[in-house]
Amino acid sequence: MSSTALAPSMRPYWKLFLAGIRQQATYRLAMLGGLIANATFGFLKTAILSATVVAGGGMVGGYDGAMMATYVWVGQGMLGSLNLNGRLDLAHRIKSGDVTTDFLRPLDVQAATVATEVGKAVYALLPRGVPSVVIGALFVGLGTPASPLTWLLAFVSLALGMIVSQTTVYVLATAGFWLIELRGLQTMYMMLSGFLAGLFVPVSLFPRWLEVLAHATPFPAMMQYPIGIFTEHGGPSGAWERLGAQCFWIAVTWVAGALLTRLGRHRLEVQGG
Repeated sequence: MSSTALAPSMRPYWKLFLAGIRQQATYRLAMLGGLIANATFGFLKTAILSATVVAGGGMVGGYDGAMMATYVWVGQGMLGSLNLNGRLDLAHRIKSGDVTTDFLRPLDVQAATVATEVGKAVYALLPRGVPSVVIGALFVGLGTPASPLTWLLAFVSLALGMIVSQTTVYVLATAGFWLIELRGLQTMYMMLSGFLAGLFVPVSLFPRWLEVLAHATPFPAMMQYPIGIFTEHGGPSGAWERLGAQCFWIAVTWVAGALLTRLGRHRLEVQGG
């Protein structure tokens, strides 16, 4: 899409989105390594979760064998496009003080950061995401939605999941305005995000109390909800509920990020004079 078709205020962020795509395109060997890792762990997870379905009598947590295999490989395909490690370039720029330069630019720091990171996430779908799903389809066999509407909703949910992932990590990165070291928080985030997003097993397999706790966080909106829509888990009404929940978490994390950015900028002005 040409930037001239956008409102003038949106054009810089569209260009940053395209710049994120170009930046990620330079890491071709990293994409290949990620694809190999995705495929390897995809086969392992398929074997483990398929055995769980068989042990459960053919249905576990609302998933049969075909749905579970689809869950695994679609999730593996999304891995390169989601930030589940909690790391963001902005955190380094806050620590080094380079973020002061960002504040001098006529751009919203939060919107610029999210646009760039989502651009990187979109590119990762091509060399890493799609091939992972194709490998699963060829060697394991996957179920696909029969309805075109489900495909459309799944793609919309995928885009929303990528945005939730980046806006949530942005909130984490703003803690750098007050903390000298973020590695502890980032490690804790990485441990929680993958588990609660449904990376290892679907959230519906959790004990009821843990499932409720997971849905009270933005993490299922990153991975569990897009896959749930694609596998038609929960039916058409469940798809719309998941999309609504994703929009809710984008709004919450965006407002939180904007507030913390404003407070952090004030702190920089106080410390820097």
